[in-house]
Amino acid sequence: MRIALDATSLPPAMLGAATYIVSLAHALAELESGLRLTVVVQASHASHFTSVPGLEVVQVPRMSPWVRILWEQISLPRICRQVEVDLLHSPHYTLPLARGGRSVVTFHDMTFFRMPEVHLAYKWVFFRTIIRWSARRADAILVPSASTQSDLARLIAQTTAKTHVIPLGVSSSFQPVRDPVVRRGVTERYGLPDEFLLYVGNLEPRKNLPRLLEAYASLTNGRVIPPLVLAGTRGWKDAPLREMIERLDLAGRLITPGYIPQEDLPAVYSMATAFVYPSLYEGFGLPVLEAMACGTPVITSNVSSMPEVAGDAAMLVSPQNVDALAEAMERLLAEPDLRLELSRRGMARAGEFTWRRAAEATLVVYRQVLGAA
Repeated sequence: MRIALDATSLPPAMLGAATYIVSLAHALAELESGLRLTVVVQASHASHFTSVPGLEVVQVPRMSPWVRILWEQISLPRICRQVEVDLLHSPHYTLPLARGGRSVVTFHDMTFFRMPEVHLAYKWVFFRTIIRWSARRADAILVPSASTQSDLARLIAQTTAKTHVIPLGVSSSFQPVRDPVVRRGVTERYGLPDEFLLYVGNLEPRKNLPRLLEAYASLTNGRVIPPLVLAGTRGWKDAPLREMIERLDLAGRLITPGYIPQEDLPAVYSMATAFVYPSLYEGFGLPVLEAMACGTPVITSNVSSMPEVAGDAAMLVSPQNVDALAEAMERLLAEPDLRLELSRRGMARAGEFTWRRAAEATLVVYRQVLGAA
């Protein structure tokens, strides 16, 4: 069984979909399944795969995003024919629509339909169209949560029967970091204090950061409020966020270290007093799982996929309710026993999500699709 995984959509930063593509490929390669996995990747990102035993890597030249989409439609089918692929897995929304043969596509969320306002207009128009085409063309669709499956069924007809919910995993590198040398190094690199509240993710409208800032600014629990660390790259439409920071006079209480690479994230999570992730919509919400795996008490939203991921191991609040978000932060700051309990539950919960399980479930889908052929 020869599978091609199209990894040409990998972005520069290892976030969300990039973590999924790389981690799934590694986990599939570790399965003793008789699977022959060929990863097609831009040469600039080939190092993620070239050292992995069991992976065959086809490198293609570096491309801009729009050139890549055109290349996917014209050149990827030719590569699949050359390496005699039985099935193509497109793990980032879009398939080459003219290719014959069996195919699987992964949809990470339905933001292009549910929240078009958080995307540039030309992007959501294009992706709405090609996602609909890909959904109809694919033999199977993978989604990371029942919430995304429900959205997909409501938005694109006749997809339910071929949609499979396969939750993401969390790398074993995400665990409590107690080594004082490692913690001191991370503290110095990013200018972190001894105590802080943490958010990790892009700084963009969907993440609901204005309400997080309002809630943080209102904290009045009679003690010194630790700084809020916003770790992530600036996204589109972040101007209102900067304006709110100025209006609430929070500049001196916020730390914005920018993007933190994967190798440093476990220590940053481990050092945080609490992790706060009040996103308005997520297909899965991987940072919630990563924080729990590191033993960090978590506050997150009670909408979309976050309750599926967190279970009873986090404080769930309405992302629209600033008072509820502030109350949750105040409770975690004031109640060490609650923090300890959520830490214990979070690590147990995170242990249920592994990339090996995700790979095994994905392999079952591959076999079903090829068996149907």
